[in-house]
Formats: sequence, C-alpha cells, structure tokens
Amino acid sequence: MQILKVSNVRHIREVESLASKIWREHYTPIIGEKQVAFMLKKFQSKNAIKRQIKNGVEYYLFKVSTHYVGYVSFIVENRSIFLSKIYVSSLYRKKGFAKRAILFVKKRLQKKRLQQIYLTVNINNHLAINSYEKLGFKKQSRLVQKIGHGYIMDDYKMSLKSY
Repeated sequence: MQILKVSNVRHIREVESLASKIWREHYTPIIGEKQVAFMLKKFQSKNAIKRQIKNGVEYYLFKVSTHYVGYVSFIVENRSIFLSKIYVSSLYRKKGFAKRAILFVKKRLQKKRLQQIYLTVNINNHLAINSYEKLGFKKQSRLVQKIGHGYIMDDYKMSLKSY
C-alpha cells in the first residue's frame, strides 16, 4: 500500500468519491441515508475538503496498484493529533490497511513530539470501536454535537497516548 498526500484536485475528487461510497455503505444503517447525505456534503464534498486542507488538515490516500482504497485525514491541535477520518473500502478491510495508516499517523506524532492521537467515533459504530481498541485506543468521554438541520453526532472520544 502506498500512502499519498492529497495535493491536487484529482486527489480531492478521489477522496470525495471514496467518502461517498464508504460512508453510504457503512453509515446508512447506523445514522440513516438523509444524515449521511447531509454529512457528506458538509464534511466530505470537494469544497469542504479544499477548505479543510487550507485550514491545516492533512489528507492522505491509500493506493494499491492502480486503485485508491481508502484515506486518512488529521490535524495537529495543541499537543495532539486529531485523527479526523480513517476509511477503507469494504473489499480491503481486515487486511491491515487501517493498522498501517495508524502507524503512519503515529510516526507523525513521534516526529512532532506530540502527546497523543485522538479521534471521535459514533457510539453505535461497534466495528470501528473494536478496531480502535485493538490498536490501543481507549474511550475517554462521550461527545454529543449538533451539526445542523436537526442532526447530531453522538460519539465517543478515544485516544492513544504516545508513551
């Protein structure tokens, strides 16, 4: 697997396309089709991704041979890395891609001498929660955030300490 920094419009379109496919498949049973569509437009549209990158969020694509199979995004906040997104296409799950992506982010953490990686995950996303726990993440708290149009994100905050 290659990990490529998102650095042009073509890459941004690849992220947008992956997000649409992965989110609709994975999140529709958890939060419903309408909220997924709203969140994709708000957080993973081409314009939203461009805006995030402009504001310091780093995006990376996972590539196997000629296929993009997933992506990760994160930003340094205080003495931590906020792992905003980590997604792998269903055909490539359980093949170590997420683990390699976390190792990639951990190297960034160590290089910058930061204290932890943290993320948020939907409280009903049991598959992801179990995966994060296997990678050493611990639940820290529960976060409920209004995101607009009457929708909320009901998440756990999980973290992985650098020591």
